[in-house]
Amino acid sequence: MKNQSVTNNLDWLSIGIYILLVILGWLNIYSSSLSSIEGESSIFDVTQIYGKQFLFILFTIPLIFSIMAIDAKFFEKYSIIIFAVSLLSLAGLFVFGKTIAGQRCWYAIGTFTLQPSEFAKTATALALAKYLSDVQVNLKDMNRQVQAMIILFLPILLILPQPDPGSALIYSVFFLVLYREGFPSWYLWTGFIAIILFVLALLLEPYVIVIIALVVILFIHFRSRMIDRNWVLSSIILVLISGYVFSVDYVFDNVFKQHHRDRFNILLGKEVDMKGVGYNTNQSEIAIGSGGLFGKGYLEGTQTKGGFVPEQHTDYIFTTVGEEWGFLGSVLIVALFLILFGRILYLAERQKTKFSRVYGYCVAGILFIHFFVNISMVIGIFPTIGVPLPFFSYGGSGLWGFTILLFIFLKMDANKVNEW
Repeated sequence: MKNQSVTNNLDWLSIGIYILLVILGWLNIYSSSLSSIEGESSIFDVTQIYGKQFLFILFTIPLIFSIMAIDAKFFEKYSIIIFAVSLLSLAGLFVFGKTIAGQRCWYAIGTFTLQPSEFAKTATALALAKYLSDVQVNLKDMNRQVQAMIILFLPILLILPQPDPGSALIYSVFFLVLYREGFPSWYLWTGFIAIILFVLALLLEPYVIVIIALVVILFIHFRSRMIDRNWVLSSIILVLISGYVFSVDYVFDNVFKQHHRDRFNILLGKEVDMKGVGYNTNQSEIAIGSGGLFGKGYLEGTQTKGGFVPEQHTDYIFTTVGEEWGFLGSVLIVALFLILFGRILYLAERQKTKFSRVYGYCVAGILFIHFFVNISMVIGIFPTIGVPLPFFSYGGSGLWGFTILLFIFLKMDANKVNEW
């Protein structure tokens, strides 16, 4: 068993789906980019973004081989150092970073830019897996809960001021991993309820929500025998809810930037601005809807060729799939992603070490939340916040970050035969 080649033990189903998604993404980047140039040029033209994406794809080959050549135990042994380096790279942006479209998220090396937040997700996943794999860690202990959350909030605190709310949002998925490892469920419920109350406070008057909360609490006390009738605790909860919902308007008006407020207002139907901030989402919905069942054909999308969807090669790449490949093509892409997520979870469950199992959950979670938020954003059920579609959207940092994230886990899985 110990002499088996790592290559023989690699999960080729996951690798096959990865390769297929990368190639399909590249083809769609090519299609979505033709509107920006005169006529059609070679797909390998490195002066165009699809040619650059091809170079990014080529670089993943030595990147993958490097990961495969490293001992799997390296990632656990040096996980904290990797995490510390990633935090330093995020902090360094405030001094050495390049500002693009109002965001200071990149290091510029000539014409090439690198976004460290794409790699920080992997580093955080490794650090969290290392912390949770400690035999003494019990997530029922409040001190352990605080320590785990510190690991998650350190990169968030460095990413939010850039500002990059999309990347910061991704870290919320780690709470599902913590829950899987014994984190109290009330954290999740509190988070979900806070989101619901936030949205309701934007739609209703705060006193209406407080009255509804009071009715719910009274109902629970007088009709439910499953919950202790602790009036002091219930009163505290009601006071916290009241303070929260009455503060939403202030936070929304003074903390959120104008473009964030506009996107929320459009999503909630409070504003209709099809020529302004709502233009991208409106055009993406038109493009996807026009594809019908079978699509208009590859390179035949009129919305795509007309350049009606801004940033179509990045955050809105799925609109090209919807228009040119239709509903059936979109279902195929979604199915490939879902199979990959399911496969990663299956592999995570069969790991022989807690470190690799937890890391596998993190990988599945990070890829899934990117997939879910991006497609929800494109079809208009989530605000536009700039979250790329894994392996599909244009960008070297994103492609390399997702590749490293996935193949570290595949290396761990292939190496598990030597962990007895």
